[in-house]
Amino acid sequence: MKVQTQTAQKSSFLASIVRRQIFIPIAALLILAIFNFIVDPSFFKVTLGHNSEGDPILSGNIISIIDYGSELAILAIGMTLVTAASRGQDISVGAAIAISGSVVLRVLCGTNSRPDTLQAPIIVAFLISCLVAMAFGAFNGTLVSVFKIQPMVATLILFTAGRSIAAWINNNELPVVSDRTFTYFGGYIPGIPIPTPFFIAIACFILTWLALKFTNLGLYVQSVGINEKTSRLNGLNPALIKFVTYVILGLCVAIAGFIKVSRLSTINYSVVAKDIEMDAILAVALGGNSLSGGKFNISASILGAYVIQFLTTTLYKFQVQSDALPAYKAVVVIALVVLSAPIVREKLAALFKKLRSPAKAESKS
Repeated sequence: MKVQTQTAQKSSFLASIVRRQIFIPIAALLILAIFNFIVDPSFFKVTLGHNSEGDPILSGNIISIIDYGSELAILAIGMTLVTAASRGQDISVGAAIAISGSVVLRVLCGTNSRPDTLQAPIIVAFLISCLVAMAFGAFNGTLVSVFKIQPMVATLILFTAGRSIAAWINNNELPVVSDRTFTYFGGYIPGIPIPTPFFIAIACFILTWLALKFTNLGLYVQSVGINEKTSRLNGLNPALIKFVTYVILGLCVAIAGFIKVSRLSTINYSVVAKDIEMDAILAVALGGNSLSGGKFNISASILGAYVIQFLTTTLYKFQVQSDALPAYKAVVVIALVVLSAPIVREKLAALFKKLRSPAKAESKS
C-alpha cells in the first residue's frame, strides 16, 4: 500500500512538473545536452586562450552558445511582450536590426565610410540608434493598435523595406569602424574572458524583471492579451499597451543591432540578422508562451533563446549547411505548435489523470 501511495505521489509530481511553462525549454535543453554528450563529449570542452591582442578569452561551443544566444535572448524579451499583448508576432526585427546597426555606423563614421577616428562618442551613436529603432517600433505599434492591422501583416512592411532603408542610410556603402573600443561590446572586454553580449543580456533581463515586478506592465499586457474587451471595461487602454510593447521591442532591436555591428565593426545589409525573426518567435514558443497571446514568462523565453542557439550550434557541429537550418527549426516549430494546441494539452492531461486514477484507487483499497 505504501508503494502504491508513493507511485501515485510520483505521478502527481510528474504531472505538476509537465504543466509548468518552463518545462518545455528545460526538457529541450536536457535532450540536446544528452545527445551531444553521447555523440561527442568534446562538444562541452571549454579552453582558455588569447586573442590577437593578447587578452585571455574562453572559447568552445558552450561559449559560442552564450555569446550568440545573448542577442536572441534580448530580442526574445521584446518579442514575448509583443506576442502576449497583440496576439501576433513582429517579423520585421531582422530588418530593423539592419537599420539600427546602419544608424550606429553612420553616426560613428559620419560622411567618411573609413574614418581614422570616431566622428561621435559611441554612447551617442547607441542612443540615436535606440531612438530610431523605437520610432520604427512605434510605427509598427501604431499600425497594430490604432489601425487594427494583424501584427504579421503590419510588420511585413518594414520586413520588406527595412534592409533597403538600412543601405540608403549609408549611401549603399559599407562603413568600417577602426576604433578598437567599439569591438568590446560585441566581443570581449580586456581582462574579462567571457563575451560581453552575455553581460548585456543579463542586464536587459534584470531591468525587465524589475520593470515587471515594480510596475503593472506585466499584468496589463496579460490582461489585454487574454481579453481585450474585458481589459477595456476595467479601465485599461489596450491600444496604448500594445503600442508600448512594440516600442520596447524596438529598444531590444537597437541593443541587438548594436552588438551585431560591434562584432565586425561593419555591416552587410542583406545578411545581418537574417532569419533572426524566426528564431525570436521560436524562442517565445519554446518558452511555453502561447503564440495567441495572454500569459507569458520572460525567463522561459530567454532560456528558449539559448536552447535555439544550442540547437543551431549543434547542427553546425555536425556540418549541417546554413541553408538547411530553417528546415530543422521548422520541424521544432511544428512540434511546439502541436504540443501547445489546446486539444493536445487536454489529451495529455487526460492521460496523466488516467494514469493517476488506478494508483489512487489501489492506495485507497
